[in-house]
Amino acid sequence: MALYDIEKFPWLPRLLQLSRMKTAQSVNRTERVLLVGVALKRPARAARPDSAATSRASIAELKELAESAGADVAGELLQVREALDPATLVGRGKLEEIRAEADSHHVPLVIVDHDLTPVQLRNMEKGTGKRVIDRTQLILDIFATHAHTREGQLQVELAQLNYLLPRLSGRGEELSRLGGGIGTRGPGEQKLESDRRKIRERVRKIQQAIETVRSQRATRRRARQAVPLGMVAFVGYTNAGKSTLFNALTHADVLTSSKMFATLDPTIRAIRLPSRRRVLCSDTVGFLRDLPPGLIAAFRATLEEVQEAALLVHVTDASNPSHAEQDAEVLKVLASLNVDGRPRVHVLNKIDRLSEAEVSALRNSNGRAQAVVPASALTGEGLRELLERIDEAIPLDPLVRLRLRLPLSDGRHFSQVQAQGRVLHSQVVDGHLLLDAELPQSAARGLRHLALD
Repeated sequence: MALYDIEKFPWLPRLLQLSRMKTAQSVNRTERVLLVGVALKRPARAARPDSAATSRASIAELKELAESAGADVAGELLQVREALDPATLVGRGKLEEIRAEADSHHVPLVIVDHDLTPVQLRNMEKGTGKRVIDRTQLILDIFATHAHTREGQLQVELAQLNYLLPRLSGRGEELSRLGGGIGTRGPGEQKLESDRRKIRERVRKIQQAIETVRSQRATRRRARQAVPLGMVAFVGYTNAGKSTLFNALTHADVLTSSKMFATLDPTIRAIRLPSRRRVLCSDTVGFLRDLPPGLIAAFRATLEEVQEAALLVHVTDASNPSHAEQDAEVLKVLASLNVDGRPRVHVLNKIDRLSEAEVSALRNSNGRAQAVVPASALTGEGLRELLERIDEAIPLDPLVRLRLRLPLSDGRHFSQVQAQGRVLHSQVVDGHLLLDAELPQSAARGLRHLALD
């Protein structure tokens, strides 16, 4: 049965119509938008960073997200409050200001840099007279645009439906706005419950399909593990240059773009390290500040590659002034995946945009806890050092040294040593070739019978 068979799911067009209102089609490719951020006041003696400054950086990131979705950002508003308004998030007075600002710029869509409750979403739309989406919806829109594999599309749709489900009540004219008590029951409520039931059924089917994909991925992973190849996962903040670095090392053709979340579907390629060992590299989805837990759960199958990796390559955009805060967010996500204790190599990418003094300062400030490699995926600088650091840090299939005695006519084993390891020294003695070689443990097992004690 086809997962997207309209004849077998006659209610699907209506569901997609609902989804278009708020999810994958929320941001049209030429749509003008207004960005709204909210910061909370903090006591003057508070040790934490200034909230307004943090929120301004967050608004700048929201602008990047909106532009990645194809929007034209017409303006930005930032409000500083003592506490969030549970009904409207920003307060009734601010809603009037947002309405006036949107009208003056002829903006049909307001994007809020905060996760909105269904009540806040409904009240903000009513108060501004504009369509309103929050940060999670914007991320879902970008994900829907960049998901090309079946697995990615299933995961995006699952996240969209889980987001849509609690927000069905009062969705425009096609559904009655319902409450509780006498006088509120009727056909509208029956239709609403019908839609909810259909969405839950769809969610269940998608979850089953994702479990099938996970099972298939696990089968492929077991097949890979039959050959002792370590997995190296590239992780980092979105737009840190992971895909460009991945392409430079593996000669792959993964999409690279300055847009956020340009790479959504995981790609796996094999590379050979300086020791002649082969490892598998995986390019994963970029992380983001306050990534919604629902998205992490929906993309569990993709993030399993991170959890199965023997080594993590943490890629940082060293040219970004906020790279320290971005690194902290990446570590939070790694901790949520229970891989924060995994061996890591830290790559300070995009050093071609920095001076030598800045690169030296970064190396000294970051080099205490883990291996740090300044590099540029664009120019190739530092890539050889990166491969050497990966070679040193990969914990699987360690290198061993062997002293081998081969007949001069034994070209097969000699070729095997050259292909899978490194010859450190060789000499001919009594018609035999004596080799001092360094090989992966897995390759050395097959040559033990030729080793000298």
